[in-house]
Amino acid sequence: MTGSADFTAEEWDAVLEGPTSAGVIVTTAERGGTFREVYAMAKAFAEARREHGDSELLDEIASKKPEVDRTKARSKEEVKENGLRRIREAVALVEQKATPEELEDYRRFVLSVANRVAGAKEERDGEPVSDAEAAAIAEITEALGA
Repeated sequence: MTGSADFTAEEWDAVLEGPTSAGVIVTTAERGGTFREVYAMAKAFAEARREHGDSELLDEIASKKPEVDRTKARSKEEVKENGLRRIREAVALVEQKATPEELEDYRRFVLSVANRVAGAKEERDGEPVSDAEAAAIAEITEALGA
């Protein structure tokens, strides 16, 4: 089983930031609903163990306060670029150090955070996810290599 001890402190920070980066990307994709979206992200972390099986890696990630890249982004495009970069870095690290099953668990968790955030509020047109949020999730999926 892979855990935080298998990563350097810097690598572990990147792994921790992956899921939260996905949530932030989706949150900034569309205006409004930020409180609900942040709550949905926190809830996704709280429920991660139950939903994602028996993974020491996910146990450790979910037990930590969600980490966010502290880079000062000047625009939502920069937030997205920085977040996608962090997700790609995190996946590469997990791929190097974890089992293939743990890598898939990690990818699913990151994507589940993004989907939970996107579904946190109903859009103006009554749809559960806006076009901008769906596009953000597609970019996150691509960054995950899934």
